[in-house]
Amino acid sequence: MVELTPEEQRVLGCLIEKEALTPDQYPLTLNSVLLACNQTTNREPVVLYDRETATNALAGLREKQLTRVVYPAHARATKYRHVIGEVWALTEQEQAVLAVLMLRGPQTAGELKARTDRYASFEDLGGVEGVLDRLASRPEPMVVRIGRLPGQREERFAHLLGGPVEIAAPAPSGSGIEAEVRALRAEVDALRRDVNHLLERGTGSLTTDG
Repeated sequence: MVELTPEEQRVLGCLIEKEALTPDQYPLTLNSVLLACNQTTNREPVVLYDRETATNALAGLREKQLTRVVYPAHARATKYRHVIGEVWALTEQEQAVLAVLMLRGPQTAGELKARTDRYASFEDLGGVEGVLDRLASRPEPMVVRIGRLPGQREERFAHLLGGPVEIAAPAPSGSGIEAEVRALRAEVDALRRDVNHLLERGTGSLTTDG
């Protein structure tokens, strides 16, 4: 599977998003692509691309055969559309999950369920998890579990369209945290005893002038 640059990921995610949410304005002109990339809502991170950056990303996606140029019969502006459903044989739900991951970074299944409802119909959280499982078990996986961060209850998922991602170490369980605290307390107690012992030896070796 080809690897996409961060700019290509942002543009591709925007094309999928706008096709689903504003179909009457799709395919997108270069200006529309640029505005979508630079949105400050539903984006992580927020970026500020210029026309050259967006143009280069569209050109890169076209070279990778993931987008096509549309030349409207009665309009001057060239428009762009994605074709990842055809190229990668993806369902509407799978495209929605990938788009949200590209636009907002690693997320839990619950977050993905809430954020893809506008794109496609998911019956429940199990539907999203089924999509994630399918994307993760493809011959060339498109998503991966990256574990949960300390303080989180759910595992997160990340897309692999930009190449391998760093997988976080699992957060310690409650019993694991308690064990660590006990070990730290034991170390502190041992250090305190050593310090007291040294102080006692130092005091005992003191002499006074007659």
